[in-house]
Amino acid sequence: MHSILNRFYQALMALACLSMLAAFGSILLGVAAREMRWDIQGLDAYAGYSIAAALFLALPSTLRQGDHIRVTLLMAKLSAKVQNVLEHLCLAMATGVTAYVAWYACRLVLVSYTTHDVSPGADASPLWIPQLTMALGCIGFFISFLHAWIARFQGSEFFVVNASGEMARTE
Repeated sequence: MHSILNRFYQALMALACLSMLAAFGSILLGVAAREMRWDIQGLDAYAGYSIAAALFLALPSTLRQGDHIRVTLLMAKLSAKVQNVLEHLCLAMATGVTAYVAWYACRLVLVSYTTHDVSPGADASPLWIPQLTMALGCIGFFISFLHAWIARFQGSEFFVVNASGEMARTE
């Protein structure tokens, strides 16, 4: 199961990379279109959708890599027992919060799809399409927190550590 989830996180990160490339392409096309005096409606919206997609799709993999901000300065001053309890508590709360966010992100997609909600901008795109990437990223983030919490219960390490035995320095 561990390897399947890691492949899932990598697939979401690959989609995040493609989203960043799409944002770059949209912006580049917008600049070129302005230079040639073309009017391509909605490019700014598509760049925004792509950047938002990249952000949400990258959440699970960045958690796995230890790139989210953690309060290691405080944790280093606590005893191992208190650290363990605090980490379980934080992972439990984060799992609950991300489950809540993922649920409502999925509901938002469903509501936008059933009501045929479209972007108010010039592109008039169906909003459920960019919202789907947000929901997928939120689901992945929830799964990654649940994965981290289960790994903590099992005594295994969820976060990737570097060669010196440390996670990313993001205090």
